[in-house]
Amino acid sequence: MKKQNGFTLIELVIVIIVLGILAATAVPKFINLQDHERIAEMNDVQAELHSAANIVYSKSVIDGTEKLKTTYKPPIPKVEDIKISYGFPTATAEGIVKALKLSGFTAKFPMDPLQIGRVKNISFVLEGEFAPGDYCIKYTEANTNKAYFIEKGKVNSTAIACRTDKVNGNW
Repeated sequence: MKKQNGFTLIELVIVIIVLGILAATAVPKFINLQDHERIAEMNDVQAELHSAANIVYSKSVIDGTEKLKTTYKPPIPKVEDIKISYGFPTATAEGIVKALKLSGFTAKFPMDPLQIGRVKNISFVLEGEFAPGDYCIKYTEANTNKAYFIEKGKVNSTAIACRTDKVNGNW
């Protein structure tokens, strides 16, 4: 008689159980990678916003326009066709959006009627993502009291682009 080589049924079941346990512990880590990727992308946008705003400000200082306030009436202060307020890009499509070269992101303007005539800001979100809980970055243009500032946030609703009050600098 020939001796048969192979695995018994019990050995195969044990191997399948061990593989199942390994998969059960590894899958949550892989699922969380998408969240980490989104956070890394938003951190990149934050760094690009700072860079773009500071480059525009540097050019504004060279041109001598760093103390001009945007009046939204002609003549509107500009640096290389980018609208500025106190030397920094405005929170408009002709300001910070034009200064940036972002792909894969959408600029969202607040639709909150309370924002009209107040501090101007704009939010950046990943393209195709604008639902409550999605990550966002809010750029607020410079005013008489301070330079621009950038905050991390989460989309609260479609009416208010980016809420930063509950995030405390972290996502």
